[in-house]
This record gives sequence, structure tokens and C-alpha cells, in this order.
Amino acid sequence: MNTACVVVALTTAVVTAGIALADFVPAGFVLANSAEVGVPRSWLPALGAAKLAGAAGLVVGLLGLRALGIAAAAGLVLFFVGAVVTHLRARVLYNIAFPGAYLGLSAATLALMLAR
Repeated sequence: MNTACVVVALTTAVVTAGIALADFVPAGFVLANSAEVGVPRSWLPALGAAKLAGAAGLVVGLLGLRALGIAAAAGLVLFFVGAVVTHLRARVLYNIAFPGAYLGLSAATLALMLAR
């Protein structure tokens, strides 16, 4: 169980940090997607910061501050629930798998950290 937690949490942290960096750049696909679902470009740095904080919190949680890791995982779950809801409300379903996958990873991380 411990190995699974570490692997899933680190995977979640790496992919979440990667998409956060794409928000900061901002990458072309991020600009197109955010415009399509109605998220203003001015929100991208704050959204990227929230994702990066969540990713960092997962790593810190693995290094010993368990409560922070759990809080970070819960925060990422809520963040990506919001992303999925945003896609649903905008009726942009062709790429909903991306926020759905991030949500799944975050939820798996949260479950494993709670069970740890």
C-alpha cells in the first residue's frame, strides 16, 4: 500500500505541476481550452498557482507532513471537480477526459493517503 501511495502521489504531483507550468507559459492548448469553456485568460496564473501548490503539497505530504499531503490531495480533488463541472456547463465534452484524468489521479492519491 505504501509503495502504491508513493507512486500514485508522485505521478499526480508531476502531471499536475506540468499542467500548472502550461498555465503559466501559457501554452496554446491552455489558451484555446480556457477560452472554449469560458475561463478568462487573467485567471490562468492563479489556477496554475493553485495546481502547483497542490503538487508541492503532495510531495511535502510524502516527506512527512501527512496532513498537508491529505489537504493538498483534497484540494486538487475539489479543483478538478470544478474543472469537470466547468466543462460540463460549457458543454465542451470532447476533451473532458483530461480534467477527468487529473480528477481520477487526485482522488486515487487522496484515498491512498487516507489509507496510509
